[in-house]
Order: sequence, then C-alpha cells, then structure tokens
Amino acid sequence: MQHWDYGWDAAYFITICTKDRKHFFGEVHDGEMKLSPAGVIANVLWYEILHHAKNVELGEFVVMPNHIHGIIILNGNKPPWTMESIDRPVGSRHALNPQSIPQQSTDGLIDEPNTPESKKTIGQKRFQNPGKDTISSIVGSYKSAVTKYANRMNLPFAWQSLFHDRIIRDSRSFQNISVYIQNNPQNWKEDNLN
Repeated sequence: MQHWDYGWDAAYFITICTKDRKHFFGEVHDGEMKLSPAGVIANVLWYEILHHAKNVELGEFVVMPNHIHGIIILNGNKPPWTMESIDRPVGSRHALNPQSIPQQSTDGLIDEPNTPESKKTIGQKRFQNPGKDTISSIVGSYKSAVTKYANRMNLPFAWQSLFHDRIIRDSRSFQNISVYIQNNPQNWKEDNLN
C-alpha cells in the first residue's frame, strides 16, 4: 500500500515461497508436516526474530514444503513524524537531512517540508531505505539467515526473490488467518501453492 509505512504498528500476514516452489522444507504426510533439515532451520530461525527486532510479537506460523506462512505483529513503533522524534538533540539526528525535518508552523502544528523527497508517497520512499524493524527488514533478515545456515550445511535451498504480505485489519481477519495457518498442513492437497 503506497500510503502505509510497514514499520507502523499492525499485524501482518506473511507468505514467503521457495525458488520455483521446490520442496526444500520437507513434505506433508497424513496432514502433518515432516520437516527436512532446511525446514528445521526455517522453523527455528522464525522464532529468533524476537531476538533481532524491536517491538515484535509473533502470531501463528507454519513451515510448508515450499513456503512459510506467519503473522508478525509490530507493537510499540511510532509514526515517522512525532514531536518526540523531532525534539531529539541534533547529534542524535545526524543521518537526517536538515531539510527533511518537518518544521513547526506558527500554529504549533508540524508542516512537512516542501521538497521533491517530501512529495513522494511512503511506498516510493520505502525502496530507498526500508528502515530498521520494518516488515521488509525483518523478513529480509529472516530470509538471509535461513539461506546462510542452509548454505553452511550444504543444503540445497533458495528463496524466491520477494514475499507476500497483507495487513490484518481486524480481530475477525486475525482469527481467520490464524486458523488458516494452523490448518495449512491438513489442507495441503487443496493448497494453491501445492
């Protein structure tokens, strides 16, 4: 979504597929997922996300033969322009371009600067610098770690280049997606990724 910052608080439904949808992670037998060594790595490292990103909770998660489904919940992050982030000492903002810092108008409200950069949508800015503890950086780090450990063990493995995400908008959707993830192995024969 072009108007959404994927570092903002929300629950996100994530799907990451293996390259060419190859069954690197194991197989489903009688409705139960039997993990390969690469599948074990993918499973264990998902839970390590909690130790490498701030303000993150994990919802349901499953490793399937050629993909993973999981829910990542960001909780405690702030929108990009808060008075707290602007009022920090200059030394702690050293990476910011001074022209990109919003200015306080005479009415006390924050005005974003009128620069070419400020006219870009959040989505356009996302690819320049996804930021730390965003969905892109968290998923990218996870994919990188799984690849690194699989390579160290000389396991055949590769991810597809991107991933799919969906913002979970309400508790009913959260519950439905959680049940979908839980039941994924039992429904493997009907799964469109099979």
